[in-house]
Amino acid sequence: MPETKTKKDEDFNEWYNEIVELADLCDKRYPIKGMNIWRPYGWKLMNNVDGLIRHEMEKTNHQEVYFPLLIPESFFKKEEEHIEGFGSEVYWITHAGTNELEERWLLRPTSETAMYPIFSLWIRSHSDLPLKIFQIVNTFRYETKQTRAFIRVREIHFFEAHTCHKDFDDAEGQIEEDKAIADRFLKRLCLPYVFSKRPDWDKFAGAYYTISIDILMPSGRTLQIGSIHQYRDNFSKPYEISYETEEGTHAYCHQTTYGMSERLLGAIIGVHGDNKGLVIPPEVAPIQVVIIPIIFKGKEQGVMDACNALHNKLKDENIRSRVDTRETTPGNKYYDWELKGVPLRVEIGPRDLEKNEIVIVRRDTSEKKSILQKGAEEAIKNELDKIATTLFNDADNVLNENMHRVLTVDEAKNKKGIIELPWCGNEGCALEVEDILEGNTLGEPIEDTKCGHSCPICSKPSKTWMRFARTY
Repeated sequence: MPETKTKKDEDFNEWYNEIVELADLCDKRYPIKGMNIWRPYGWKLMNNVDGLIRHEMEKTNHQEVYFPLLIPESFFKKEEEHIEGFGSEVYWITHAGTNELEERWLLRPTSETAMYPIFSLWIRSHSDLPLKIFQIVNTFRYETKQTRAFIRVREIHFFEAHTCHKDFDDAEGQIEEDKAIADRFLKRLCLPYVFSKRPDWDKFAGAYYTISIDILMPSGRTLQIGSIHQYRDNFSKPYEISYETEEGTHAYCHQTTYGMSERLLGAIIGVHGDNKGLVIPPEVAPIQVVIIPIIFKGKEQGVMDACNALHNKLKDENIRSRVDTRETTPGNKYYDWELKGVPLRVEIGPRDLEKNEIVIVRRDTSEKKSILQKGAEEAIKNELDKIATTLFNDADNVLNENMHRVLTVDEAKNKKGIIELPWCGNEGCALEVEDILEGNTLGEPIEDTKCGHSCPICSKPSKTWMRFARTY
């Protein structure tokens, strides 16, 4: 089968750009850089990912909302840290037609400043808590670095959950729930990850603390695909989100958020893809099974009947399948569907029918085998499960092989991936490590943080481990 011009292990970034275009996920030719057009196949894939998110939100009693895109400047300015963090990234609207607006508006970079003035109207009593909502919308940030489809864009497909709680401990319980949601969700995408508590100088603007969710890409760089924020009452005070307690006093809410973006697609493409194209996890594949008729003259009807019968059986099992009836060679069809990452290919020809069999081919391993026609739908379901398990385990092995806990910067220089070094708690020491390794500070592990070694920069006793990596 033909392969990409650029090999994944030779030039990951160029391979990635090539795959995105060849697989028809998006079109980058829109005249505003970083604002790409979603093509049908890519949009279906994104919608399937959104479907998993919605399932998790409904399962945990979050309600879906949809807030306006535009935010008045007065709303945005109420939280000083927030405006300082996003002020250079927002798009401002100053005119409506030829009329200058009395107050500037901005396109949401994220939705805290749009939602929280309204939360102050919705929440009155302890009986209104917890408030748990989410939305899936577009956000806009003026990205000045080189754009890359799904990884660094200016119009971002974004999921965000916002919650309000009676106190800090209740909000901490929400953080634990968010971590469990992320674990279930990312396993369904076959994406192993690390949670890291971001350093104070690089946490979300206005947050008490931030937990980042990072994926290790094959290039050795990490991709932050989401984050969880504990706000404490940092937003509820300026936005006056308070409630009457059972005792009749008033208290400010404690808040959290949990967000993920279309970078999830970037992670799926990068982690699972190969030199033939995409490899899509079965849970979110737009087409999970493609059925290829192997036509011989005079045997067409029997083959097509068998293909359509299998398609209908798979449909009854809620398996997304397609019979490829295009007038082109089977080889061309194999190439097209391998490029698009369809998890499982089924081939049915006259010889297979004579043996009451069909042929199945896995996209991830290229393993090819014959199975009986009778009960084929159950065998296909099992095969899809095996593909998901293999994809996750392979990616998990790569992550584990590229997690390095070392004691000196010299040791770290020779490692690729995520480096953990002892850290004294001083920002300057972490920034010096960044300079030496030409990377970024990811944050502290949220588990197994005890470190009895000395900081490799200042030699003072360490407080914890600190993670470093080159990032996207």
